[in-house]
Amino acid sequence: MAIGWFTVLQAVPWADVISNAPKVAEGAKKLWKSVGKKSAPPVTASATTTTGLTPAALVDARLSATEIAVVALNEQMLASSVLIRDLAEQNEQLMRRVDANWRKARWLCLASGIVGAVLAVSVVVMRTAAM
Repeated sequence: MAIGWFTVLQAVPWADVISNAPKVAEGAKKLWKSVGKKSAPPVTASATTTTGLTPAALVDARLSATEIAVVALNEQMLASSVLIRDLAEQNEQLMRRVDANWRKARWLCLASGIVGAVLAVSVVVMRTAAM
């Protein structure tokens, strides 16, 4: 199972993901700024029943119900945009950490290679000195 995850992680174009993370965060911030500035439309009282109403009163009642629905949708949109903004910021932080870990892993591989080469040279020198 670990091999499957390793294969999946290798297939991800990390350079593209890391390079696009700031763009995603910036887009989410722009979305938040555009949606966050809009205020909800005013809510009017809606009629509880539509039986026995004149056509004008019925239209008013339906309009009030529509306004309430629009306000609810606006609140949901604001909550969604906050969530998207937070997720984009978390994604940006995650990509920074992944990039830092890749850099550390490269340095560790380089250091391990150098230590291995020094060890191999030491073994060769010790064998030739012992002969």
